[in-house]
Amino acid sequence: MIQNILIAVAGLGKCERMLKLLMEIPTIQGANVTILHVVTPQVSAELMAEKLTAGGQILADAIEYLKLDPAKVNVRLKQGDPKDTVCQIADEENSDLIIMGSRGLNRLESILSNSVSQYVFQLTSRPMLLVKDDVDIRRINRIMVGYNNSPDAQASLKLALSLLRDIKGSQLILIQVKSDKKAADAVSNPETDPILAPAVSEAKRQGVAYKCIVTAGDPGKEICKYAEDLNVDLITIGSPERRPSIAKSLPDLDRLLGGSLSDYVRVKAPCPVLLNRSTAS
Repeated sequence: MIQNILIAVAGLGKCERMLKLLMEIPTIQGANVTILHVVTPQVSAELMAEKLTAGGQILADAIEYLKLDPAKVNVRLKQGDPKDTVCQIADEENSDLIIMGSRGLNRLESILSNSVSQYVFQLTSRPMLLVKDDVDIRRINRIMVGYNNSPDAQASLKLALSLLRDIKGSQLILIQVKSDKKAADAVSNPETDPILAPAVSEAKRQGVAYKCIVTAGDPGKEICKYAEDLNVDLITIGSPERRPSIAKSLPDLDRLLGGSLSDYVRVKAPCPVLLNRSTAS
């Protein structure tokens, strides 16, 4: 259940719109929200003062736009490296969800442009909702879950159901992408597929309408294709932690270089993407 949300703001944009719509969902309405703006170090005290003043106005604009219960809002204006600061504040606030904007940069572009959202995702263990500049933001009604039998996929399913179960007319879309086309073609009824069946059972138990898809091919491409075809409002996928404990303070180069499912979907998805890890659910 989402009880503490951290949103990093840099001026009114799609992140605030996304949060405003999320706060309409019954299971999220009681959540505490931390609104964060980070000012990077400046070359002079005078310039830093100007940036801090501008940052204060950015926060004030966000508060005015979101119109949240003041008792549930915590405003943070911080100085420092945005990548490290977002992770630090998320830990301090015990955030169940981080919301950040993303330019949808791929591969080396994320490194060369010093992409904040991509690095934060590498370094945090918390669910993260990325909102690209070029996607439409709509009320959550259809959520697609990229599903397999991993703990991370199960955590994504749990989160999706918690969002959908109190939304009238909502639909859960379960998609499993097999590596073998013959195996996918052999599935006559996706609901009975051994991997999807437990998820279907849980959706039925919670009274959430669902649709099942079993396909084959490149997982990232298939997920994005079906998300566009079905007019999905949100994709949530698991993103397993592959780094050894000693390296968890460093970015995962496989993701940064575009070699992972989560990186492909983050860049190519036609809607916001919620990246989830079982350790944070």
